[in-house]
Amino acid sequence: MINQIIRAPAFAPPEKLPEQGQWTYDDWVRLPDDGYRYEILDGVLYMAPPPSIDEHQTPAFNLTLAFGNFITQRDAGRLFFAPAGVRLPGQPVPVQPDIFFVAQARRHIIRQQYCEGAPDLVIEILSPSNWNYDRRDKFEAYQAAGVREYWIVDPRARTVEVYVLEDGLYLLTGKWGAGERAKSQVLNEFEIAVDDIFRK
Repeated sequence: MINQIIRAPAFAPPEKLPEQGQWTYDDWVRLPDDGYRYEILDGVLYMAPPPSIDEHQTPAFNLTLAFGNFITQRDAGRLFFAPAGVRLPGQPVPVQPDIFFVAQARRHIIRQQYCEGAPDLVIEILSPSNWNYDRRDKFEAYQAAGVREYWIVDPRARTVEVYVLEDGLYLLTGKWGAGERAKSQVLNEFEIAVDDIFRK
């Protein structure tokens, strides 16, 4: 749930803030711990209010539970959920995907504070305020970083889209809705009923 900041945060006067496109890691670490999520991509600052329970937290919990059980049973790697940071290649400031998976063979990228490198799979859950950010800015950032699989979950449409990286570009491998089952390629044999993702 991220919006590009178009006004100054309350913690500092506008004249002391960097221009959009000029935000750095040092600027980011000075941002307040006020319940908002702050992210920087290519020097542009974005912010997110606390997520809604029904439209965001419910599918996030259901997906984390389903993926977590599958990964644990197969000792496939590690699963993380926000707030947990990922420092993508070429991006000095970590982002916080809603959910992400790192395969067992790549556990070395998991550090004490952040995941230092591209996860194998990322899930973002849309909200009315962030759909453009997740569909454009983060889509492009994850693609450029080499995230192998990207799930976009839309609670309002009740759909799941899965993109898989092929020759450096994301290809849509499936879009599933009510009565259907979303499937992963990175986690072979993992699938989940779309209705179960949004079940309260």
